[in-house]
Amino acid sequence: MIEKKKLYINGEWVEAESYTQLLAPYDGEVLAHIPIATKQHVQRAIAAADEERRTMAKMPAHERAAILERVVTLLQQRADEAATIIAKEAAKPITTAKAEVARTIQTYKFAAEEAKRIHGETIPLDAAPGGEHRVAFTVREPIGVIGAITPFNFPMNLVAHKLGPAIASGNTVVLKPASQTPLSAYFIAELFEQAGLPEGALNVVTGSGKTVGDQIVTDPRVRMITFTGSPEVGIAIRNKAGLKRVTLELGSNSAVIIDEQVDVDRIIPRCVVGAFSFQGQVCISLQRIYVHEKRYEEFVEKFVTAVKHLKVGDPLDPKTDVSALISEKDVERSLQWIEDAKQGGATVAIGGERQGNILLPTVILDASPALKVSCQEVFAPIVLINKVSSVDEAIALVNDSRYGLQAGIYTENVHNAWEAAEKLHVGAVLINDIPTFRVDHMPYGGVKESGFGREGIRYAIEEMTELKLIIFNRNR
Repeated sequence: MIEKKKLYINGEWVEAESYTQLLAPYDGEVLAHIPIATKQHVQRAIAAADEERRTMAKMPAHERAAILERVVTLLQQRADEAATIIAKEAAKPITTAKAEVARTIQTYKFAAEEAKRIHGETIPLDAAPGGEHRVAFTVREPIGVIGAITPFNFPMNLVAHKLGPAIASGNTVVLKPASQTPLSAYFIAELFEQAGLPEGALNVVTGSGKTVGDQIVTDPRVRMITFTGSPEVGIAIRNKAGLKRVTLELGSNSAVIIDEQVDVDRIIPRCVVGAFSFQGQVCISLQRIYVHEKRYEEFVEKFVTAVKHLKVGDPLDPKTDVSALISEKDVERSLQWIEDAKQGGATVAIGGERQGNILLPTVILDASPALKVSCQEVFAPIVLINKVSSVDEAIALVNDSRYGLQAGIYTENVHNAWEAAEKLHVGAVLINDIPTFRVDHMPYGGVKESGFGREGIRYAIEEMTELKLIIFNRNR
């Protein structure tokens, strides 16, 4: 029997008036019936979070940490179940899904640790004339109700990057997960409930962006929005949010530069993983590769050969490297972009075809910067390889983008490495690695249309707290 899920509001599992079927992207199997929240449901969720924010703000740090530690333990015990949920609802290959669960565990561990390290500093006011006889210090206070809107591509770990720092810093949350991946969010809500999180501190509501998302964004009781998703939606959120705090982690068309001295054999496997992990549906997926002309032919030949060995198929098969895209619409869009690239003079070295909802891993050569596959985010198993005459030329091509999340360079020349570190206009530069690298406690975020604000637990806590200055005048 297909399970009928419920909304999670104020510590209760609430039935909705209407439901929608959740279909598996790989084979169309009906996975569950998902509740569609009404405006009244969202109002109740926000009201519950607003009512509970005072309790969470007063909760000692060690208690918040203990709740997060219990979530870690529960998730460790149910890790295989969690990975299967991700694999089914997102068509993420099971091996990759297990890696996401492992990262999610780490994210909540970091949150538990950081809950105990939220502190301020003393300010030497007597450094300025008139500041004598005063002692000043800062404290960080929770911002209140946080609206979290999360994407499908890391349905468990990116939820953790919202919930972990929010709970650690004493906030409450209203969470709207992606429509295609709500099961992961409801699963995590169950774990927080079992871990003893107070009722109302976490609320999960599913439904349309217009009904649920807009209400969360515009309600004055919600003091902050943390969003991961497309630039178009992110910009709309920013325009609607008014003066409330907003953190946006948006798109990218991440690139890597291959300098002339590098060992191509060593870096090919890493680049293939960066380009095709989870079908390229990763914000920092390797989309553009700029190879020095002296190594271009060798790199292309070996890269294409490696791509031929990737296994496509069922996400529940441990041998699968590439499975279905999140929707048929995305497959059709990707094929159209590939056709546009061919019409624009680019060459498809391998791939460019579909098997059901699977887009075969695709390598495109000689794509001009104006093509959609170059200048927009493909979010599909498509990678471009272009020839450059120098690192400076490659840097200019990387920067010729509306995005700026992460970029990488492989080089044996320390001067070229520093040039790239200094000149690449991105949130993070990876030296001798692909831009797809991320661990969960590092500051993560971009520039330009890749968003603003930073994730990574400690950095997210700074975004989710207000800095208060307290001054004692000792000379009364």
